[in-house]
Amino acid sequence: MTATISAFSPVFDRVESQVRSYSRSFPKTFGKAQGATLFDKSGAAYTDFLAGCSTLNYGHNDPDLKAALMDYIASDGIAHGLDMFTDAKQAFLETFERVVLKPRGMDYKLQFTGPTGANAVEAAIKLARKVTGRTEIVAFTNGFHGVTLGALAATGNSGHRQGAGTALPGVSRAAFDGYFGPDIDTADMLDQQLSDPSSGFDAPAAFIVETVQGEGGLNAASPEWLKKIEAIARRHGALFIVDDIQAGCGRTGSFFSFEKMGLDPDIITMAKSLSGMGLPMALTLCKPAHDIWEPAEHNGTFRGNNHAFVTATAAIEKFWSDGAFEAEVATKARYLEDRLGAIAGTHGFTLRGRGMMRGIDTGSGAVAEAICRACFRQGLIIETSGGHDEIVKVLAPLTIGQAQWAAGLDILEMAFDEILGGHRAAAE
Repeated sequence: MTATISAFSPVFDRVESQVRSYSRSFPKTFGKAQGATLFDKSGAAYTDFLAGCSTLNYGHNDPDLKAALMDYIASDGIAHGLDMFTDAKQAFLETFERVVLKPRGMDYKLQFTGPTGANAVEAAIKLARKVTGRTEIVAFTNGFHGVTLGALAATGNSGHRQGAGTALPGVSRAAFDGYFGPDIDTADMLDQQLSDPSSGFDAPAAFIVETVQGEGGLNAASPEWLKKIEAIARRHGALFIVDDIQAGCGRTGSFFSFEKMGLDPDIITMAKSLSGMGLPMALTLCKPAHDIWEPAEHNGTFRGNNHAFVTATAAIEKFWSDGAFEAEVATKARYLEDRLGAIAGTHGFTLRGRGMMRGIDTGSGAVAEAICRACFRQGLIIETSGGHDEIVKVLAPLTIGQAQWAAGLDILEMAFDEILGGHRAAAE
């Protein structure tokens, strides 16, 4: 069904803070969702290429995850348990260890933080400082790690940083892979700075890096660069933290975004799709040798969301017990690369990202916004990313059916043609 812009309840303007953002791009009141489809209150259907910013990798209301949660609630299962032992937490820990960690030869302790990715990052940074006795964190250009003060200090975006209203100390900024172009090795630059006692770089507690920068413009680091960054961290006595909050849980193809790269992070942060169906849940994984917290030294009231444990366990069992889902995602990712590559080539643009975390660099925030608005008019929800919002970013559910996948990309292609038809004609 073709979408049309319509009014929404005045209560949102009357009562809700002006800080809201996504509702400005998609001014509809949504009431139902299934798979890769959102329905507004009038019943109009929208294909979802946003998926809660990669929080809904398995789609909306997966029937098996929903059934597990409903059964748990119906049996009066514990909803909130702080960090007490519960059946739901035990099942999650056992499943994560058996299905995720052991097959990958990984040995980590799992720390349940507050419910958001920023909480996981705050815990990771705090723990790195405690382990090393140092204060400085090396973060990278265009990185996004959250908007609470510690995580925000590591975030590059100036608009978010200005919202702090205070200084954001304790972070040194280094250039991400390719930041100065393909001919400059930014890892070598960082190593030289850290090796020079007069560079102004203090000895760092940790490096924190995304393998693919979701909000920063879908910049995908090469395995070679990431391995050099990890080696530099080790050489200078710093911990190596991978922020896998948006790129993990299959978004780039494998459960962790860095699999098969030869990396061995000291700390990994996860959230977003970890719970399986959009329930708040975040996790900080650390090597056992680094698990030096005193009891309650870092805590949070909502670190025991048992409903999220239930759906996370069901998601891991359903999607990661064998290689079928990963193979399916790889097929869809190749199709996405082909389709986006053709669109980008037609209009003289470049492709960004990896796996099913892809986008097109239009070079202009205004152009990208216009394309996304054109998509929404035709029933496709899609957003932008990048320092200037210049990337049209595809984050469809990994479970999307092929027919809907193709139809959604058809809408995206038509939106590019609608907004840039003149540019294409001029190029021809």
